[in-house]
Amino acid sequence: MLEEIEGRLLEVEKEWEADNFKIVQGDEDTHTANERRLEASHQTKPQRAGRLRNAPVAPRLEKHLINFFTVTADRAEKEIDYIMPGYIHLQRVQPVRWSHWMLSQAVVFADDLERLREIIKRVNRNPLGCRALTGNPFNVDREAISKELGFERLLWNSMAGFADRDFVTEFLTWGSVLMRHVSRWSEDLIIYSSGEFDFVRLADAYSTDKILMPQKKNPDNLGIYNKDLQESWEPVLGHIKTVSDSIQIAEGVLTTLDTQPQKMKAALDPFMLTTDLVDYLVCKGVPFHETHRISGRCVALPEKTGIPMNKLSYEQLKGVDARFEEDIAETFNYG
Repeated sequence: MLEEIEGRLLEVEKEWEADNFKIVQGDEDTHTANERRLEASHQTKPQRAGRLRNAPVAPRLEKHLINFFTVTADRAEKEIDYIMPGYIHLQRVQPVRWSHWMLSQAVVFADDLERLREIIKRVNRNPLGCRALTGNPFNVDREAISKELGFERLLWNSMAGFADRDFVTEFLTWGSVLMRHVSRWSEDLIIYSSGEFDFVRLADAYSTDKILMPQKKNPDNLGIYNKDLQESWEPVLGHIKTVSDSIQIAEGVLTTLDTQPQKMKAALDPFMLTTDLVDYLVCKGVPFHETHRISGRCVALPEKTGIPMNKLSYEQLKGVDARFEEDIAETFNYG
């Protein structure tokens, strides 16, 4: 009998995974839909006796986040030599590695993963066997169920287990924070994939074009997740699906992303090295308040001579300030 029930459950699981499961009128939620689909005989109906219907989903989200980290780390390592402009308020400021941007996003999502694991510790208590309110008289081996399903411990009080909805609030809060980070990640890629930048190109699977403008690829998947909390987070299952889908889409976008290192390099501007010039002077013992005046005169030289700042000779820079040395040439390196 147990093998038969398990076999039927696996069939239902495959239907959900293939998106072939049909919801019909009368299904209250996924749990009653599953029971209806199982067409349970009287032998299978006692499955209700030992459980609540709210199953843990955090491990699945944890897996999606880890997959995203793996893709991010792999690409950061392979593309570590790609240099692009770093921006503040869309103004080019300093050269930065493409991998540095990717890992900056990973650090934020790592905090989300840590928060999720903290939630798992709190909510990974087995309510199965509580039934509603007063427990059940069927001598359900709750410890065996916990071990089989991977719960860390039991939720001992049936009334507390039946009434507990703290996990809903925690998941909604956690998901809202994570989606804010997905939104920021998406916005950056929307900018980098625009025609003005063209640092990256999205795979066709994650973009569309317009009938009147077939040359224009729209980052629609990124746009959906760039709506800062505008989506109504109604049922918790809808919330979880949104978060789960967005993480998987982010992984897919990054996996298939076509980076354009030559476009990144072409966007670099010698004036972006001004901060490096200031750092150089400070390391030479120049008081910081003087570096602003000196760097300003260096920036003015290209305007007078027509020579890019990173092509200025040592003698020209020495004429601005005697504390420049020949090793200044090493500073004018985008890498």
